[in-house]
Amino acid sequence: MRLKKALLVSIIGYLIISCQSEKRKIKFSSFESGAEGIAEQETGYDLSARMEDYNVPGVSIALARHGKIEWVRAYGIANEENGQKVDVNTLFQAGSISKPIAALAALQLFEKGLVRLDEDVNNYLQGWKIENNDLTKDEKVTLERILTHTAGLTVHGFPGYRQYEELPEIEEVLNGEGNTSKVKVNRIPGSNWKYSGGGYSIMEKVIEDVSGLPLEEYMNENVLGPLSMNNSTFKQPLSEIRHSSASAAHNSRGKVVSGLWHNYPEQAAAGLWTTPNDLAKYCIEIHEILTGRKEGILKKETIELMLTKHERQWGLGPRLDKEGDSLLFGHGGNNKGFANNYTSFAYLGNSLIIMTNGDNGGDLIDEIQKSIFTAYQW
Repeated sequence: MRLKKALLVSIIGYLIISCQSEKRKIKFSSFESGAEGIAEQETGYDLSARMEDYNVPGVSIALARHGKIEWVRAYGIANEENGQKVDVNTLFQAGSISKPIAALAALQLFEKGLVRLDEDVNNYLQGWKIENNDLTKDEKVTLERILTHTAGLTVHGFPGYRQYEELPEIEEVLNGEGNTSKVKVNRIPGSNWKYSGGGYSIMEKVIEDVSGLPLEEYMNENVLGPLSMNNSTFKQPLSEIRHSSASAAHNSRGKVVSGLWHNYPEQAAAGLWTTPNDLAKYCIEIHEILTGRKEGILKKETIELMLTKHERQWGLGPRLDKEGDSLLFGHGGNNKGFANNYTSFAYLGNSLIIMTNGDNGGDLIDEIQKSIFTAYQW
């Protein structure tokens, strides 16, 4: 009897796993039926069906191969209430993908000799300072540690503010006078890995204090502009002139968030509005500099430093994986009503960027990436 029960449980478990695996098979033709040399997958579900299953109204995808954007596609709607469609120029909130893009600014200041990566950031901060305690007696918070999430700082992430709420200044965020707690050191800097959006807010203030520019201005002039990321901005709140191009945020039931979206004064950590096409330009820039094909926004040596693994395989901004020619850099990003991810082969020049306008977008992104990577044999 026990054997029969155990066998029955095993069979049920197998069927559940089989069904889940089958659900993860999305037809590649849902994304790009005309890609030359890529065989269409005949089994699985269409993307539209999976979007409906997850209550994700809109998806936007860009794919680059060998350092060139091969295709960009948009699916579904940007606003469930008015039926506005997503197109390839629709802006999405990038969430934590803001971090590796903003990190480029800190690395530029490093190249110019205006900051050191191993220096106590209090030496660069004006007005507001990190409060020292017993944990910082021998070890200090540095930009390298902030960028690699090893600075021992608090505040994992930020919930954003509704449209009617007043946005705090960055110093108020750091002091815990917004809707999150004070950013402080609660572990010995350099001792271990702990993800900290609060750390990137400190980096934001370093960039502003050293450059003398608000973060959005510095990024426009020195990063987004040179990369021709013309549909991207760190401005918070989003300028009204861009509202018609922006997707609404949608909750787990696929309904529009009150006020269309939340605002994020923590710009370096979560404030970027962008498109997959623009993020593909960033990925290609990193690839071309790294492989010596061009001089760009950073030197090759700095890019190599950026892509050097620290604890938990984290670089100076992006997360890292694999080795050698297969080295990957990327980052995920979730704001209220948005879920996104980019993955890029640093040396091969292959990149996949997926942005969604739904709280449930993360699992859908996993399915899309699996299907596309399988089709391209990545």
